[in-house]
Amino acid sequence: MRQITMWNQVTADGFFAAPDGGLDWVVHDPEVQRAGIAAMPDGDLLLFGRKTYDMFAAHWPRVLENPKLDDPHGGPAAPELLTFARWLTDTPKLVFSTTLGKPSWANTRVVRDFDPREVAAIKQQTGKGILIMGSASIVAQLTQHGLIDEYQFSVSPVMIGSGRTLFHDLARRTKLSLLESRAFPSGTVLLRYARA
Repeated sequence: MRQITMWNQVTADGFFAAPDGGLDWVVHDPEVQRAGIAAMPDGDLLLFGRKTYDMFAAHWPRVLENPKLDDPHGGPAAPELLTFARWLTDTPKLVFSTTLGKPSWANTRVVRDFDPREVAAIKQQTGKGILIMGSASIVAQLTQHGLIDEYQFSVSPVMIGSGRTLFHDLARRTKLSLLESRAFPSGTVLLRYARA
């Protein structure tokens, strides 16, 4: 069975975006980027909500055209970002949205209604891992239905006081088991949890 992994950057005080949706608080660390890129071959499907998809689609295809474009989190351009942009573009993307029109980004399919049974069926198909980034409302719904197998949090050593929480729509308690904790030179900590 295919596994769904959620990966998100969060602040030390638990926010995954500033009140305006901004990510300029993310602490830049090339080692974190390299660790993320090293894990890419394990996945062959991306899940998105519309807002995160729009942000990704507005930035990452432009990196293919201009590899010197800065990291959307405020870091400088790096070779890893071009590798990431290619992988994002080439990998099939499934977007849950009632409002998204015809997508312009390659390899994108839009699903109008979130149906946990459809996601469960996708997990039964042959393939590699499934990755979801950002997309708080979809992450909460997937969690609610027990469909996320692994949670990866990249915790930046910064507190912003207010913002958007990742699980604000979560209606029930979900227990996790720690798989790994890894500290990086910037003070960022990667936490990997399995659903208990």
